[in-house]
This record gives sequence, C-alpha cells and structure tokens, in this order.
Amino acid sequence: MKTYKIGVIGAHGRGRHAWQAHRPDKGFEIIMGADPYEMPARDREYNFKTFNETFPDAVLVKDYREVLANKDINIVFITSPDYCHEEQAVAALEAGKAVYLEKPMAISIEGCDRILRTAYRTKSKLFIGHNMRHFPSVLKMKEIIDSGLIGDIQCGWCRHFINYGGDAYFRDWHSEQKNTCGLLLQKGAHDIDVMHWLMGGYTKRVVGMGMLSIYDKCARRAADSEGNAFWSDEHYPPLEQSGFSPVIDVEDHNMILMQLDNGTQATYMQCHYTPDAERNYTFIGTKGRVENIGDSGKCEIHVWTKRGPRETPDMVWHLKPSTGTHGGADGPIVDNFLDFVANGVKTNVNPVAARNSVAAGVLGHYSMRNGNMPQDIPQLEPELLEYFANNQR
Repeated sequence: MKTYKIGVIGAHGRGRHAWQAHRPDKGFEIIMGADPYEMPARDREYNFKTFNETFPDAVLVKDYREVLANKDINIVFITSPDYCHEEQAVAALEAGKAVYLEKPMAISIEGCDRILRTAYRTKSKLFIGHNMRHFPSVLKMKEIIDSGLIGDIQCGWCRHFINYGGDAYFRDWHSEQKNTCGLLLQKGAHDIDVMHWLMGGYTKRVVGMGMLSIYDKCARRAADSEGNAFWSDEHYPPLEQSGFSPVIDVEDHNMILMQLDNGTQATYMQCHYTPDAERNYTFIGTKGRVENIGDSGKCEIHVWTKRGPRETPDMVWHLKPSTGTHGGADGPIVDNFLDFVANGVKTNVNPVAARNSVAAGVLGHYSMRNGNMPQDIPQLEPELLEYFANNQR
C-alpha cells in the first residue's frame, strides 16, 4: 500500500479539520505542519490540543515554504487565513503537491484564476473545501430537485441568520476588507456555491447591497492585544459586548441578487447580529417548492406540490443528526479528497464552481460599495472549463 505523506499549512485553528486526514493504517500520514503563530486564543479557551501534542512525531515550522520543500510530502492542506490562499496554493501546485484548499479559494477573482491556471499547467491536483456540498440537508434538497418532483427550478432564496457573527468575524482578522474582501465572500461563498449547485447554473450578473450597522458601534480591544473568536451565549446583544477588533470595515449584513446563466434567478441575504442561527434555503420550480427547516443536526426538508398553507407541506423528510463537525460534513469531504488523490474518484466540488462563488461574492461587494450597480462575472477560458469538468484529467 502506498503511503501518502501530508503537510498542513495553517496547523492550528481551521487546520484542525485537516487533522482528520491522518490515517496511517490507510496510507495517509501527517508528518509536518506550518504555522507562524501559537495556538489561537479561541482554541486555548476550548482546551484543544496543540498540533505537537496531537502529532508528536511530526515537525512544526513557522514558514510554509519548508513544508513545500519537503520532497516526502505528497499532499498539502491549506487551512490558513483567506488572504494567504492565493500565494500558498500557487506555490504548493508549483511544488507538485496535491492541494486541499480551504474555501474561499481566494479573495479576488484574479487570485482564483491564477490558482486555476497553475493547476492546469502543472497538472497538480486541486480540491476546494466547500464542505456544504456534503451537508445531509443540502444533499437531500439536491436529490429532490434532481428527481423532478418540484419541476424545473426557476428561483432560489437563502436567508442566513448568523448569531455567532460577532464572535467569529468581528474579533480577529476577518473584520478587515484587506484580509477577506468581505463576509459576503468569506461566509457567503458556501451558500452562493450551494445555490449555484442546486439551481444548475452560475451567476452571470450580480447586484449587491449591504452596510456596517452594528459592530462599528461596539467596544474595541487594544490594537496590540490578541483577538479571541470564542463563542459564548453571553455575547449578546452585541452593543453590550466588548473586545471587538480595533479595525472593522466589513459589512455586518449583506444582500445580493443573482441572475444565473441558465435563466434562473436567486437572492442571498446574511445578517451577523441575529439571536438565532440557520441557513434557510427555498427553491421554487414549475411544480412545487422545497425548503429546509434547520440546516444541520436534526432538521427537516419540506416540499409543497399542491396549493395550501405553509404550515402543511405535502411531504416532510426528517433527517437524523450526523456525527462530526460542520453538520457531519467535514469527515466526508476529507474522504472525498483523499479518494480523489489516491484513486482519481470524481470530486463533489469543481474548482471552477469554487471560483464562481468567489466571483459572485467579490462583485457583490463591489456593487454594494459602488452605488449598487450591476456587475457582470468575467468568463474563464474554455480549456480551463473543460479540464476541471473532466475531473482534472
């Protein structure tokens, strides 16, 4: 059995997700990590183990280039902050590594396209961590849509209530445009991708609207103090809290309208200061409507195919809670990546789709910051579309 050696760039924080790939009995072994910082305050609050404690035989360095220079490493997980993705992914692909790149692919369209072109030229394998394509609720809605039960999809909506927004995105590096572009991209890339996937098309024109309405009024921490994205039920309402980032210039609620290239239309709305948390999707076709009630854990999928009130759907699916993080999706997406690398199986997310979710988010932010003018998504070269549609063969 061939053994694949793995390096993790961004070894702490979200890097914990990559730790699931350590399966020595199945031929996958983490031997190296890179992180310029100590374990973040949030992880210390949760009493998580460090990379060194978890992998005592692995080497932890500060410079990611040392991981790429290691000839024994076949696979690299890039789970660093968003603004690092472009540089590190291009370097890893150039080094001939198979790359798992956490979403969003990059924080600019140009950055995404540079990554795609590098993967095409080097033929190094590229996989993007859009784990919501493995959410049971999303998979069930896709199954229903693909079955034709609600007819041909014409429009889709997503309302995203984010009660952890003040903890996760306004206390550390996420709070600045230079690091994320904005939360419509950083957070919304998941949902834009899901809507593209279930509706069968990509956004070709987008209009955005949003503003910073709450967190710019909250008490800040000192510029030289460490950010702490620790979750607590006590961190509400936001105006009564403190410890927020000294610089906040990303919007805390965002809305976009999307015209897709297959003639359908969609809207996505997110708010980072709600008391509750849920992604609520609905997709409406020529024969009915599907909606999720709850997006992970114990949730339901409702379908209406006859006229009647909302409280009496014609069909209801009760989904059992899945084990594991992010609604049980983190395990299956790592499985899919490793199977793709080792056996060439088809991936559940096309890097082109990941690029197009970034494009809609980037230009949605550009629209909202420039008079809400419509923005057209630039197209990719045909050879890139063909290469990635063919599972990078």
